[in-house]
Amino acid sequence: MNAVVLAVLIMLVLSLLRVNVVLALVAGALAGGLAGGLSIDKTIEVFSNGLGGSAEVALSYALLGGFAIAISATGLPNLMVEWVLAKVGKDGESRGKTLSKALIVFSILMMAIFSQNLIPIHIAFIPILIPPLLKVMNELKIDRRLIASALTFGLTAPYILLPVGFGQIFQGIIAENMESSGLAVNMSDIPKAMLIPTAGLVVGLLIAIFVSYRKKRDYQTTEIVETERGEYSKAGIILSLVAIVAALIVQLQLDSMIFGALTGILVIYISGAVKWRDADQLLTEGMKMMAFIGFVMLAAFGFADVLKETGDVERLVEQAAGIIGNNKSLAALLMLLVGLLVTMGIGSSFSTIPIIATIFVPLALEVGFSPMATIALVGTAAALGDAGSPASDSTLGPTAGLNADGQHNHIWDTCVPTFMHYNIPLILFGWLAAVIL
Repeated sequence: MNAVVLAVLIMLVLSLLRVNVVLALVAGALAGGLAGGLSIDKTIEVFSNGLGGSAEVALSYALLGGFAIAISATGLPNLMVEWVLAKVGKDGESRGKTLSKALIVFSILMMAIFSQNLIPIHIAFIPILIPPLLKVMNELKIDRRLIASALTFGLTAPYILLPVGFGQIFQGIIAENMESSGLAVNMSDIPKAMLIPTAGLVVGLLIAIFVSYRKKRDYQTTEIVETERGEYSKAGIILSLVAIVAALIVQLQLDSMIFGALTGILVIYISGAVKWRDADQLLTEGMKMMAFIGFVMLAAFGFADVLKETGDVERLVEQAAGIIGNNKSLAALLMLLVGLLVTMGIGSSFSTIPIIATIFVPLALEVGFSPMATIALVGTAAALGDAGSPASDSTLGPTAGLNADGQHNHIWDTCVPTFMHYNIPLILFGWLAAVIL
């Protein structure tokens, strides 16, 4: 069996059996390395070296966590949560409860979307804003799988389609790697090519909201140890908004989440919105909040390096190419399935693009796909698996907030629902885009 397929299957099966994701990634990497012809020593060496490649990502998440906690100390999240709770219907009428449920889902969805562009703190807002809302969600009997689906949509669809914030980074990586692989494309063409695949995500979200998880689900209301949120004042709110804008500008100008988050933190501290003596404690709290996600991402990078070292990613594509011939429809489907396998293992669409583009661009040109269709294939294949992967921050983030009281399972309540509602439509709509563009 191909080492990539074996490694990903082992990782997924162990995760479904509720084995810790980090251990599942390590086990999958060892099995993939050995199946790919590497010795046990070489596999461990490559895995260990791969951990260093994620240092920037780990530091980014740590600082984003610190930035989120610093914003929390100004009281802005408190204001947002109180606004949502104030709008929630307080009577027992079914209409009032329905409107309240709709408002909560819509508010969380918009917060997730804005976290990718307007307020670029990515998943760091989730453990701060979601736990305080769990009690009212329990009262309204909202299925948390619906909230997980809304959060994952908001964390993925914006960067796939919109060329701002994280989307600018994602689409820039696509353009750069496609050009280095032999096909220069205009950045302005990428959102157009990704419009149809993103429509698939919208369809999946609508199915999750109106079909799959519209029924009530019971949860026990328990005391939750929440991150302390500051009392808000007009000055604190204004300064936190200034910090957010400054962080966004620096992130876009320097193309660095690290310096963007650092700028936001400095603005909050220098302005006096948060006292200097509290700085160390707040940063430590933020880093602890993101620690588990950081460890999973570390393991995912080691896992990815082992798969690359085996050379079986290329072999997997060669095997697919041997089946394809000149059949464009079959070519598009197989390329998307390969992308799904690779991204499910690596857990990051951003990290998958260089692998996907290097292999897919020459193959797409050989089969005869247009530049727009090739963009759709590369972009969709990279995005596939971001939703649904146990190692993806787009699933780890929602779980971090929804499992604050221990009643939301990462695999069965986040990964499986998001895989079903987003990966399957992405394959269908990505295939459609490749065929008609």
